[in-house]
Amino acid sequence: MTKKFNSIERCDCNVIHEDIVNQVRDKMPQEESLYDLAELFKVFGDSTRIRILWALHEAEMCVCDIAVLLNMTQSAISHQLRVLKQANLVKNRKEGKVVYYSLVDDHVREIFGQGLIHINEK
Repeated sequence: MTKKFNSIERCDCNVIHEDIVNQVRDKMPQEESLYDLAELFKVFGDSTRIRILWALHEAEMCVCDIAVLLNMTQSAISHQLRVLKQANLVKNRKEGKVVYYSLVDDHVREIFGQGLIHINEK
């Protein structure tokens, strides 16, 4: 079986649009910032974490409730919440013996919401 690969379109010239290159270079974030952004997007690359973020997008919830909602163990949910917390996407508060989780701020809501808008575009 032969695989077909779409070729990438390239310029047929050697002219460099130096003004555009310099303009973009001047606005390019630092390498460390781009690395951190890539790491943030990696966190969104897991469907379980996306399901947790969706739940927390709708309401503040405890680990027990998220586990029931997603039909998973509390241990598995706790592990994913730890990853989300390390990425500064969720926060928690303790009320007695119950720990409630929520999205850290409106930026996370916006990222999530924009992602949903994008995938639902026709």
